[in-house]
Amino acid sequence: MSLLSPAPTVQLTEAQVRFYHDNGYLVVRGLTTVEEVEWLREVYDELFDSRTGRERGDQFDLAGADEEGETAKLPQILNPSGYRPELKHTLAWANARQVMTALWGQEPASQGDHAILKPAGYGAPTPWHQDEAYWDPTLDYCSLSIWMPLQDVDERSGCLHFVPGSHLQEVLPHRPIGGDSRVHGLELDCSPPELARAVSCPLAAGDCTVHHQRTLHYAPPNESDVPRRAWILMGGLEAKPLAESRDFPWQAQRHTARSERARAAEAGA
Repeated sequence: MSLLSPAPTVQLTEAQVRFYHDNGYLVVRGLTTVEEVEWLREVYDELFDSRTGRERGDQFDLAGADEEGETAKLPQILNPSGYRPELKHTLAWANARQVMTALWGQEPASQGDHAILKPAGYGAPTPWHQDEAYWDPTLDYCSLSIWMPLQDVDERSGCLHFVPGSHLQEVLPHRPIGGDSRVHGLELDCSPPELARAVSCPLAAGDCTVHHQRTLHYAPPNESDVPRRAWILMGGLEAKPLAESRDFPWQAQRHTARSERARAAEAGA
């Protein structure tokens, strides 16, 4: 993979920009090429097979207790591009930045990534949640995530579902998945009626969805015989302090092995 960043190839239409701002999500075809997807799959599998970043708290089970020796329900790696910098020089990365710029009318102030793997046949569901529920409640954000599968994905294998327009509401109550304080992942601690309006977004490999940080979203378990590999590219404008304080009490409910590893790594740095 060349370390020269390619020129972006995706151009959003005015209708696509309007749809995103009205609905809080968008489907974009062809974020990258078939050839790049094949290379990305190799890198992705190497990272997960070696559990890259585990000692720093960057690799963990998003939906389980993350205990050593236990099979992970929903393996995740934070910041894979920090371990494989060539990921930042892909067409997918360049097109992600282009999409963000088109939606905001300015370039992102920050850009990052993470990866979530649903193993074949047993990869756990990703419960309904809003991404902002994970973040600092004292800040005001303008952020989005670009979710790209590295194989075709449908409802049987774990494609994303969104509630149109849910990005216009506040952050709803959340809790650790299953109410288990050992679990890093969050889920809604309520059942809003708008979940009945959810739409699913099957994709071909290299296509993507884009969603706002407050958009309600969910992915079913992987019941297929193929691993569901998803690479998520995030970006945001500069976060600013909120005029009025708020609290996300569910964050204090978690006491995870992942956070303990991260603290130990930081203390030893």
